[in-house]
Amino acid sequence: MGRRPAVAGQFYPGDAVELINEVNSYLVPDAEAIKALAIVSPHAGYVYSGHVAGAVYSSVVMPERFIILCPNHTGLGSPAAIMTGGDWEIPGASMPVDEDLAEKIMQRSKLFENDVQAHRNEHSLEVQLPFIKALVENPRFVPVCLKTHRPGDLEEIGLAIAEVIKEADDDVLIVASNDMSHFLPDERARSVDKLAIDKVLELDPMGLLETVDRERISMCGVAPVAAALIAANELGASKAELIKYATSGDIFGDRAQVVGYAGIRII
Repeated sequence: MGRRPAVAGQFYPGDAVELINEVNSYLVPDAEAIKALAIVSPHAGYVYSGHVAGAVYSSVVMPERFIILCPNHTGLGSPAAIMTGGDWEIPGASMPVDEDLAEKIMQRSKLFENDVQAHRNEHSLEVQLPFIKALVENPRFVPVCLKTHRPGDLEEIGLAIAEVIKEADDDVLIVASNDMSHFLPDERARSVDKLAIDKVLELDPMGLLETVDRERISMCGVAPVAAALIAANELGASKAELIKYATSGDIFGDRAQVVGYAGIRII
């Protein structure tokens, strides 16, 4: 089946030419790209966070295979929802699900369910795809939408993903879709976001979950980021680097209520 775009013309241009031009405007041509295990990339409308997403995608060597972890904003579907087949459409292109990788992930844990409903209207994974398609001619990916925040579940999910990547013949990049704090004054947003970002840079997934809970940080992709960190650690991660941080206030100057965005690579 084909998964049609849910937010084309809203979060990003609905016209194919306009879309590729906008994505290219956010990429960094002279960036030093290195091989990475995972990245954290924002998922707001491109006018707000596209420059952060472009910076982090430009900072890594892009393979042809991806596992994209996103949060569940709609509340629909299962706690750990995968699509094991089909194509995702974006303006001007269609990107296939990596059926082999998806089936192997499903076999690694009973937490995963083949669930289209969780993905149907979820924007946070969809907005990653134009960046990937702009940099990779023939990409394929596994979409994973996470509603669970239970540490034990995220540990199992991360380890399952790591084991499948270990057995893969090709390189696989994990993408964790995440926005940082929501609707805080700019100074406060930067302060609390730093607490969470520091835990990511320390490669500490459980510390991240604890910090976000204790400080009540409205980081909507904490589950995908934690699972990605668990997987990366199992794959031998040595460090994480903050490529770019910004808030929505940097774009329009309104600093009364902002959303934070972080681009991080894990190597």
